[in-house]
Amino acid sequence: MEKGKTIAGFRLHETDTGSADVQVALLTERINHLTDHLQKNVKDHSSRRGLLVMVGQRRRLLDYLHHADLARYQTVTKKLKLRH
Repeated sequence: MEKGKTIAGFRLHETDTGSADVQVALLTERINHLTDHLQKNVKDHSSRRGLLVMVGQRRRLLDYLHHADLARYQTVTKKLKLRH
C-alpha cells in the first residue's frame, strides 16, 4: 500500500495519478528499493541497467518541472530530499 500513500502525498488534485510530481515520487521509491537490492546483489547487472534507466527518467521529469514550475520543483525535491 506504499504506492497509494506516495500518490496521496504528491498528487495535485483528487484524481491525479500521473503528474510529474507523482511520477518523480514513485520513481524515487523504486530507485531507493533497487539501490538496497543492488548493495546485496552486486552481480545483478540487468537490475543495475534498469536502475540507470529509472534515474534518467526521473532526471528528465525533474528537468521538466524545473522549467515548467519552479515552485513545484522545489517542493518535490525538498519532500524527497533530492539534490538539485
